[in-house]
Amino acid sequence: MKSEKEKMLAGEAFKTNDAELMQDKSDARTLAERFNRSSEDEIILRKQLLRQLFGKCGENIMIKPPFHCDYGYNIFLGEKFFANFDCVFLDAAPIIIGDNCMIGPKTCIYAISHPLTPDERAEGIGLPKKVTIGDNVWIGGGVTILPGVSLGNNVVVGAGSVVTKSFPDNVVIAGNPARVIKEM
Repeated sequence: MKSEKEKMLAGEAFKTNDAELMQDKSDARTLAERFNRSSEDEIILRKQLLRQLFGKCGENIMIKPPFHCDYGYNIFLGEKFFANFDCVFLDAAPIIIGDNCMIGPKTCIYAISHPLTPDERAEGIGLPKKVTIGDNVWIGGGVTILPGVSLGNNVVVGAGSVVTKSFPDNVVIAGNPARVIKEM
């Protein structure tokens, strides 16, 4: 019998209120709180905290506090990554972001969904769905990326967009729901 964490990591429905997962969330939030309280001149401390928090991150990354996530260990960031203030990554499933990516303020990336039926939602069931973002992607401020989305390389996402489906390389997308507005 799989634990709820094993189910989550395997991409299967799981109980979000499981004691082990609640402890993992608490540990991640403790690290994120320490990161969020750090000062601009504590660059080395910030990078150490992010390395502890994330599953993987490049050497040259910068995230402006505050930053929030669920587990941290399901976040994988490439080199030359930048995220502006007040981003939220809900990482029940992996959130994988390539190299040379920039994310605007107040952007949310959700790698978890919940059942449509109220009984299952009341049980605290989570449905993990991986989010993948390619290299050289620029995500404007206030963007929401929904579970299961994949963005190709060289994608630009206009500010305020809600990305509900996947997009290929070399496109500019915008809107709610996001759609291709330009091919590059």
